[in-house]
Amino acid sequence: MTTTTEYGYNSKVEGEVIVSKADAVINWVRRHSVWPMPMGLACCAIELMAAGGSRFDISRFGMEVMRFSPRQSDCMIVAGTVTYKMAQVVRRIYDQMAEPKWVVAMGACASTGGMYRSYATLQGVDRIVPVDVYISGCPPRPEALLDGMMRLQDKIKTESSTRTLLRNRPVRDLTFQKK
Repeated sequence: MTTTTEYGYNSKVEGEVIVSKADAVINWVRRHSVWPMPMGLACCAIELMAAGGSRFDISRFGMEVMRFSPRQSDCMIVAGTVTYKMAQVVRRIYDQMAEPKWVVAMGACASTGGMYRSYATLQGVDRIVPVDVYISGCPPRPEALLDGMMRLQDKIKTESSTRTLLRNRPVRDLTFQKK
């Protein structure tokens, strides 16, 4: 069994010096200061709001600062049914977010279109934006959202910060063809 240490501490060195990798420090800061952009499009938005309340307290994870400006947020939480009419708005808001940015699909409708198999409903938000974490349920409980956000933190922890600073996500075509 091999273990990797992200930091080192040596009390024999004067000045109490801690040595670490730059990636470990940058990712620690990033994962403990995620500022979500709530895209509450349907009933899942109520559960998203409940996660910010005192009972579930999303602020324990450093995510209490819900920003309604895409330029001030780095994690888009798509909660609910995405119609083709709203898909272009969701994509535009995603494009306005600064890098690094993450997307969470909350609920069955955001993940797969849910029970709506109609010409007006997008069958999964991953058709227009890259999704990092999927949260199942209809609607998912606030505990499921907290679990999904902790999984996002685990993903952020393992990312290479230099790679995320330089990455270009693929641009998806927004011309929707109705079948």
